[in-house]
Amino acid sequence: MNSIVLRTASRLLVGLLLMFSIFLLLRGHNQPGGGFVGGLVAAAAFILYGLAAKEISVRQALHFDTRSFIAAGLLIAGASALLPVFLGRPFFTGIWGPVRLLGTTVELGTPVFFDFGVYIAVFGVALTIILAMAEE
Repeated sequence: MNSIVLRTASRLLVGLLLMFSIFLLLRGHNQPGGGFVGGLVAAAAFILYGLAAKEISVRQALHFDTRSFIAAGLLIAGASALLPVFLGRPFFTGIWGPVRLLGTTVELGTPVFFDFGVYIAVFGVALTIILAMAEE
C-alpha cells in the first residue's frame, strides 16, 4: 500500500502498540491481559508496519525467522513450568524470589516467565501466519 497517511500514522502507532503490548504482558498476571493478548497486539504492530512499508521490511526488522520466536517462546514457557519439578514441587507451581532491578528489589516469579514465553510464541505464530498469507 502506498499511502502517505498510513506511512506517517504507522510511525507513531507501531511504537505505541508495542508499548501497549508490553503493558498488557506485565499487567496480565493479576488483571486482564497477559502473554496471549500482548503477543497479538505486538504482532498487530508489525502487521501495521508491513502494511505501511512492505512484507520484506517486516522480515528485515525482525532479524530472525518468525518460527524462531515460536520455538523460543515454547522453550521459555516450558522451562518455567518445569522448573518447580526440579525443585521438588508440583508441575506449574509458581516460584517467587526477590530480584534487584534498577536499584530496587522486586518479586519475580515463574508465572511472569511463562507469560513472557506465551507472548513470544503467540507473536511468532501470528506473524508466521500473516506473512505466509502475504507471500501468496
